[in-house]
Amino acid sequence: MRKISMREAVNEALHIAFNSDSNVFTMGEDIAVYGGQLRCSYDLLDNFGPERVRDTPISEMAIVGAGVGASMIGKRPVVELSYIDFIGTSFDQILNQAAKMRYMYGGHVNMPLVIRTQCGAGLGNGAQHSQSLEAILAHIPGIRVVMPSNAYDAKGLLLHAIRDNNPVVFIEHKALYKVKCEVPEEPYEIEYTPDVKRTGKDLTIVTYSAMVNRSLEAAELLQKEHGIEVEVVDVRALEPLDMEPIIRSVKKTNCAVIVHEACEKGGFGGELIAQIQQHTFKSLKAPILRVAAPNVPVPFAVNLEMSYLPDKTKITKAVMTCLENKKANA
Repeated sequence: MRKISMREAVNEALHIAFNSDSNVFTMGEDIAVYGGQLRCSYDLLDNFGPERVRDTPISEMAIVGAGVGASMIGKRPVVELSYIDFIGTSFDQILNQAAKMRYMYGGHVNMPLVIRTQCGAGLGNGAQHSQSLEAILAHIPGIRVVMPSNAYDAKGLLLHAIRDNNPVVFIEHKALYKVKCEVPEEPYEIEYTPDVKRTGKDLTIVTYSAMVNRSLEAAELLQKEHGIEVEVVDVRALEPLDMEPIIRSVKKTNCAVIVHEACEKGGFGGELIAQIQQHTFKSLKAPILRVAAPNVPVPFAVNLEMSYLPDKTKITKAVMTCLENKKANA
Protein backbone atom coordinates (compact mmCIF):
# COMPACT_ATOMS: atom_id res chain seq x y z
CA MET A 1 0.00 0.00 0.00
CA ARG A 2 1.19 3.54 -0.70
CA LYS A 3 2.55 5.71 2.10
CA ILE A 4 1.57 9.36 2.43
CA SER A 5 2.13 12.05 5.05
CA MET A 6 -0.49 13.33 7.47
CA ARG A 7 -0.55 16.61 5.54
CA GLU A 8 -1.42 14.70 2.37
CA ALA A 9 -3.98 12.57 4.23
CA VAL A 10 -5.80 15.65 5.56
CA ASN A 11 -5.78 17.18 2.09
CA GLU A 12 -7.11 13.95 0.60
CA ALA A 13 -9.93 13.79 3.16
CA LEU A 14 -10.91 17.35 2.29
CA HIS A 15 -10.99 16.47 -1.43
CA ILE A 16 -13.23 13.47 -0.75
CA ALA A 17 -15.59 15.51 1.44
CA PHE A 18 -15.79 18.37 -1.08
CA ASN A 19 -16.52 15.99 -3.96
CA SER A 20 -19.16 14.04 -2.03
CA ASP A 21 -21.17 16.96 -0.63
CA SER A 22 -21.63 20.39 -2.20
CA ASN A 23 -22.46 21.84 1.24
CA VAL A 24 -18.87 21.32 2.42
CA PHE A 25 -16.68 24.41 2.22
CA THR A 26 -13.66 25.78 4.07
CA MET A 27 -12.46 29.14 5.28
CA GLY A 28 -9.63 30.51 7.37
CA GLU A 29 -6.52 32.65 7.37
CA ASP A 30 -4.45 32.21 4.19
CA ILE A 31 -6.01 28.85 3.33
CA ALA A 32 -7.01 29.75 -0.23
CA VAL A 33 -4.25 31.49 -2.20
CA TYR A 34 -1.41 30.43 0.12
CA GLY A 35 -2.85 27.00 0.91
CA GLY A 36 -2.87 27.28 4.68
CA GLN A 37 -0.24 28.13 7.27
CA LEU A 38 0.64 24.42 7.44
CA ARG A 39 -0.10 23.84 3.73
CA CYS A 40 -2.90 21.29 4.10
CA SER A 41 -5.13 23.22 1.67
CA TYR A 42 -2.43 23.68 -0.96
CA ASP A 43 -4.61 22.81 -4.01
CA LEU A 44 -8.18 23.30 -2.83
CA LEU A 45 -8.66 26.73 -4.41
CA ASP A 46 -7.61 25.45 -7.86
CA ASN A 47 -9.96 22.48 -7.61
CA PHE A 48 -13.04 23.97 -5.94
CA GLY A 49 -12.90 27.73 -6.49
CA PRO A 50 -13.20 30.82 -4.28
CA GLU A 51 -16.84 30.21 -3.30
CA ARG A 52 -15.92 27.06 -1.38
CA VAL A 53 -12.33 27.92 -0.36
CA ARG A 54 -12.28 31.32 1.30
CA ASP A 55 -9.56 33.42 2.84
CA THR A 56 -10.69 35.39 5.88
CA PRO A 57 -9.46 38.32 7.95
CA ILE A 58 -7.18 37.53 10.90
CA SER A 59 -10.09 37.06 13.29
CA GLU A 60 -10.74 33.71 14.93
CA MET A 61 -13.97 35.17 16.32
CA ALA A 62 -15.23 35.89 12.81
CA ILE A 63 -14.05 32.54 11.39
CA VAL A 64 -15.81 30.41 14.01
CA GLY A 65 -18.83 32.71 14.19
CA ALA A 66 -19.37 32.47 10.43
CA GLY A 67 -18.95 28.70 10.69
CA VAL A 68 -21.63 28.51 13.37
CA GLY A 69 -24.08 30.50 11.26
CA ALA A 70 -23.35 28.48 8.11
CA SER A 71 -23.87 25.21 10.02
CA MET A 72 -27.28 26.35 11.26
CA ILE A 73 -28.56 26.84 7.70
CA GLY A 74 -27.42 23.45 6.42
CA LYS A 75 -23.85 23.98 5.26
CA ARG A 76 -20.94 21.85 6.47
CA PRO A 77 -18.08 24.28 7.07
CA VAL A 78 -14.56 23.14 7.82
CA VAL A 79 -12.95 26.23 9.33
CA GLU A 80 -9.27 26.46 10.15
CA LEU A 81 -7.68 28.32 13.05
CA SER A 82 -3.97 28.65 12.47
CA TYR A 83 -2.59 27.40 15.79
CA ILE A 84 -4.68 26.35 18.76
CA ASP A 85 -2.91 29.02 20.83
CA PHE A 86 -5.35 31.63 19.49
CA ILE A 87 -8.53 29.65 19.99
CA GLY A 88 -9.30 31.69 23.11
CA THR A 89 -10.33 34.67 21.01
CA SER A 90 -13.25 32.61 19.68
CA PHE A 91 -14.32 30.99 22.93
CA ASP A 92 -17.75 32.61 23.08
CA GLN A 93 -18.53 31.24 19.61
CA ILE A 94 -17.27 27.77 20.60
CA LEU A 95 -18.48 27.24 24.16
CA ASN A 96 -21.66 29.34 24.16
CA GLN A 97 -22.84 28.99 20.55
CA ALA A 98 -21.47 25.94 18.70
CA ALA A 99 -21.47 23.69 21.77
CA LYS A 100 -24.96 24.63 22.96
CA MET A 101 -27.16 25.15 19.88
CA ARG A 102 -28.39 21.56 19.36
CA TYR A 103 -29.19 21.25 23.06
CA MET A 104 -30.95 24.59 23.36
CA TYR A 105 -33.09 23.96 20.27
CA GLY A 106 -34.00 20.42 21.32
CA GLY A 107 -32.18 18.79 18.42
CA HIS A 108 -34.05 20.78 15.76
CA VAL A 109 -30.83 22.55 14.74
CA ASN A 110 -27.76 20.62 13.64
CA MET A 111 -24.25 21.96 14.05
CA PRO A 112 -22.05 20.13 11.48
CA LEU A 113 -19.05 22.37 12.10
CA VAL A 114 -15.44 21.19 12.02
CA ILE A 115 -12.79 23.46 13.49
CA ARG A 116 -9.38 22.33 12.27
CA THR A 117 -6.45 23.63 14.29
CA GLN A 118 -2.84 22.78 15.07
CA CYS A 119 -1.10 22.10 18.37
CA GLY A 120 2.21 20.97 19.74
CA ALA A 121 5.83 21.82 20.39
CA GLY A 122 9.13 20.53 19.04
CA LEU A 123 9.52 22.83 16.03
CA GLY A 124 10.96 25.92 17.69
CA ASN A 125 7.81 28.00 17.33
CA GLY A 126 7.96 29.55 20.78
CA ALA A 127 5.54 29.86 23.68
CA GLN A 128 2.64 31.39 21.71
CA HIS A 129 2.60 28.87 18.85
CA SER A 130 3.35 25.53 20.54
CA GLN A 131 0.73 24.80 23.18
CA SER A 132 -1.47 21.76 23.76
CA LEU A 133 -4.80 23.06 25.06
CA GLU A 134 -7.05 20.08 24.42
CA ALA A 135 -8.04 19.64 28.08
CA ILE A 136 -9.75 23.04 28.07
CA LEU A 137 -11.85 22.03 25.06
CA ALA A 138 -12.65 18.56 26.37
CA HIS A 139 -14.18 20.20 29.45
CA ILE A 140 -16.88 21.90 27.34
CA PRO A 141 -20.09 19.83 26.97
CA GLY A 142 -21.46 19.71 23.44
CA ILE A 143 -18.33 19.57 21.29
CA ARG A 144 -16.19 16.71 20.05
CA VAL A 145 -12.41 16.83 20.50
CA VAL A 146 -10.37 14.62 18.16
CA MET A 147 -6.58 14.24 17.97
CA PRO A 148 -5.13 11.85 15.34
CA SER A 149 -1.66 10.37 15.77
CA ASN A 150 -0.91 9.34 12.18
CA ALA A 151 -1.94 9.85 8.57
CA TYR A 152 -4.26 6.82 8.40
CA ASP A 153 -6.24 7.94 11.43
CA ALA A 154 -6.26 11.57 10.32
CA LYS A 155 -7.99 10.78 7.02
CA GLY A 156 -10.63 8.50 8.52
CA LEU A 157 -11.32 10.62 11.58
CA LEU A 158 -11.57 13.85 9.58
CA LEU A 159 -14.07 12.33 7.15
CA HIS A 160 -16.11 11.08 10.10
CA ALA A 161 -15.94 14.53 11.72
CA ILE A 162 -17.08 16.34 8.57
CA ARG A 163 -20.13 14.05 8.36
CA ASP A 164 -20.94 14.48 12.06
CA ASN A 165 -23.91 16.71 12.89
CA ASN A 166 -22.15 17.93 16.04
CA PRO A 167 -19.32 20.49 16.28
CA VAL A 168 -15.86 18.91 16.23
CA VAL A 169 -12.54 20.50 17.16
CA PHE A 170 -10.04 18.52 15.09
CA ILE A 171 -6.54 19.05 16.49
CA GLU A 172 -3.55 18.15 14.32
CA HIS A 173 -0.04 18.07 15.79
CA LYS A 174 2.34 20.13 13.68
CA ALA A 175 5.24 17.69 14.16
CA LEU A 176 3.20 14.88 12.54
CA TYR A 177 2.48 16.55 9.20
CA LYS A 178 5.52 15.06 7.44
CA VAL A 179 5.27 11.61 9.05
CA LYS A 180 4.15 8.96 6.56
CA CYS A 181 2.29 5.69 6.92
CA GLU A 182 0.13 3.41 4.80
CA VAL A 183 -3.17 5.04 3.83
CA PRO A 184 -5.77 3.57 1.42
CA GLU A 185 -6.79 5.72 -1.53
CA GLU A 186 -10.48 4.92 -1.14
CA PRO A 187 -12.73 6.80 1.31
CA TYR A 188 -13.17 5.37 4.81
CA GLU A 189 -14.30 6.65 8.19
CA ILE A 190 -12.98 5.94 11.68
CA GLU A 191 -15.26 6.06 14.71
CA TYR A 192 -14.36 8.09 17.81
CA THR A 193 -12.93 5.09 19.65
CA PRO A 194 -9.48 4.29 21.08
CA ASP A 195 -7.15 2.04 19.12
CA VAL A 196 -4.58 -0.42 20.46
CA LYS A 197 -1.44 0.47 18.52
CA ARG A 198 0.68 -2.25 20.16
CA THR A 199 -0.35 -5.23 22.26
CA GLY A 200 1.37 -6.29 25.48
CA LYS A 201 0.78 -7.98 28.80
CA ASP A 202 2.98 -6.16 31.33
CA LEU A 203 1.76 -2.55 31.35
CA THR A 204 -0.62 -0.21 29.49
CA ILE A 205 0.42 3.18 28.13
CA VAL A 206 -2.58 5.41 27.42
CA THR A 207 -1.71 8.31 25.14
CA TYR A 208 -2.72 10.33 22.06
CA SER A 209 -1.47 12.61 19.26
CA ALA A 210 2.32 12.89 18.84
CA MET A 211 2.99 11.05 22.09
CA VAL A 212 1.72 7.82 20.51
CA ASN A 213 4.90 7.64 18.45
CA ARG A 214 7.09 8.46 21.46
CA SER A 215 5.30 5.76 23.46
CA LEU A 216 5.78 3.21 20.69
CA GLU A 217 9.48 4.04 20.61
CA ALA A 218 9.68 3.49 24.38
CA ALA A 219 7.75 0.21 24.07
CA GLU A 220 10.15 -1.03 21.39
CA LEU A 221 13.15 -0.13 23.54
CA LEU A 222 11.69 -1.86 26.61
CA GLN A 223 10.97 -5.00 24.59
CA LYS A 224 14.44 -5.07 23.10
CA GLU A 225 16.44 -4.34 26.25
CA HIS A 226 14.29 -5.81 29.02
CA GLY A 227 11.79 -8.16 27.41
CA ILE A 228 8.94 -6.01 28.75
CA GLU A 229 5.72 -6.15 26.73
CA VAL A 230 3.95 -2.79 26.81
CA GLU A 231 0.48 -2.24 25.38
CA VAL A 232 -0.01 1.19 23.78
CA VAL A 233 -3.57 2.54 23.53
CA ASP A 234 -4.25 5.62 21.39
CA VAL A 235 -7.24 7.54 22.80
CA ARG A 236 -7.84 9.36 19.47
CA ALA A 237 -11.01 11.15 20.69
CA LEU A 238 -10.99 12.96 24.03
CA GLU A 239 -14.69 13.67 23.61
CA PRO A 240 -16.68 11.52 23.28
CA LEU A 241 -14.37 9.44 25.46
CA ASP A 242 -14.83 5.69 25.05
CA MET A 243 -13.17 4.18 28.13
CA GLU A 244 -14.05 0.54 27.43
CA PRO A 245 -10.93 -0.39 25.38
CA ILE A 246 -8.73 1.44 27.91
CA ILE A 247 -10.34 -0.29 30.89
CA ARG A 248 -10.07 -3.67 29.18
CA SER A 249 -6.35 -3.13 28.57
CA VAL A 250 -5.58 -1.99 32.13
CA LYS A 251 -7.50 -4.91 33.60
CA LYS A 252 -5.25 -7.18 31.53
CA THR A 253 -1.93 -5.57 32.47
CA ASN A 254 -2.84 -4.37 36.01
CA CYS A 255 -0.92 -1.09 35.73
CA ALA A 256 -0.88 2.02 33.55
CA VAL A 257 1.16 5.05 32.55
CA ILE A 258 -0.54 8.10 30.99
CA VAL A 259 1.48 10.10 28.45
CA HIS A 260 0.55 13.46 26.93
CA GLU A 261 2.42 16.52 25.74
CA ALA A 262 0.26 19.08 27.52
CA CYS A 263 1.26 20.44 30.92
CA GLU A 264 0.65 17.92 33.67
CA LYS A 265 -1.39 20.18 35.96
CA GLY A 266 -5.00 20.16 34.81
CA GLY A 267 -4.09 18.06 31.78
CA PHE A 268 -6.40 15.45 30.28
CA GLY A 269 -4.29 12.74 31.90
CA GLY A 270 -5.98 13.55 35.20
CA GLU A 271 -9.37 12.61 33.74
CA LEU A 272 -7.96 9.38 32.31
CA ILE A 273 -6.45 8.45 35.67
CA ALA A 274 -9.69 9.18 37.51
CA GLN A 275 -11.74 6.98 35.21
CA ILE A 276 -9.19 4.15 35.14
CA GLN A 277 -9.00 4.24 38.94
CA GLN A 278 -12.79 4.21 39.19
CA HIS A 279 -13.28 1.21 36.91
CA THR A 280 -10.16 -0.90 37.54
CA PHE A 281 -9.35 -0.27 41.21
CA LYS A 282 -9.39 -3.94 42.17
CA SER A 283 -7.17 -4.86 39.22
CA LEU A 284 -4.46 -2.24 39.75
CA LYS A 285 -1.18 -3.46 41.21
CA ALA A 286 0.59 -0.08 41.20
CA PRO A 287 -0.23 3.65 41.25
CA ILE A 288 -0.96 5.13 37.83
CA LEU A 289 1.87 7.43 36.71
CA ARG A 290 1.87 10.42 34.35
CA VAL A 291 4.46 11.58 31.85
CA ALA A 292 3.68 15.12 30.74
CA ALA A 293 5.21 18.55 30.24
CA PRO A 294 6.09 20.74 33.21
CA ASN A 295 3.81 23.62 34.16
CA VAL A 296 5.76 26.30 32.31
CA PRO A 297 5.38 28.00 28.91
CA VAL A 298 6.99 26.17 25.99
CA PRO A 299 10.62 27.34 25.69
CA PHE A 300 11.96 28.74 22.42
CA ALA A 301 15.58 27.58 22.81
CA VAL A 302 16.04 24.20 21.12
CA ASN A 303 17.77 22.51 24.06
CA LEU A 304 15.17 23.76 26.54
CA GLU A 305 12.27 22.77 24.29
CA MET A 306 13.63 19.24 23.94
CA SER A 307 14.01 19.04 27.72
CA TYR A 308 10.45 20.31 28.14
CA LEU A 309 8.89 17.60 25.97
CA PRO A 310 8.13 14.04 27.09
CA ASP A 311 10.36 11.57 25.24
CA LYS A 312 11.07 7.85 25.17
CA THR A 313 13.61 8.16 28.00
CA LYS A 314 11.07 9.77 30.35
CA ILE A 315 8.38 7.31 29.30
CA THR A 316 10.72 4.34 29.81
CA LYS A 317 11.65 5.56 33.28
CA ALA A 318 7.98 5.88 34.27
CA VAL A 319 7.22 2.39 32.95
CA MET A 320 10.11 0.87 34.91
CA THR A 321 8.99 2.65 38.10
CA CYS A 322 5.42 1.46 37.64
CA LEU A 323 6.56 -2.12 37.05
CA GLU A 324 8.78 -2.02 40.13
CA ASN A 325 5.74 -0.95 42.18
CA LYS A 326 3.69 -3.68 40.54
CA LYS A 327 6.28 -6.30 41.48
CA ALA A 328 6.46 -5.02 45.06
CA ASN A 329 2.68 -5.23 45.43
CA ALA A 330 2.30 -8.63 43.76
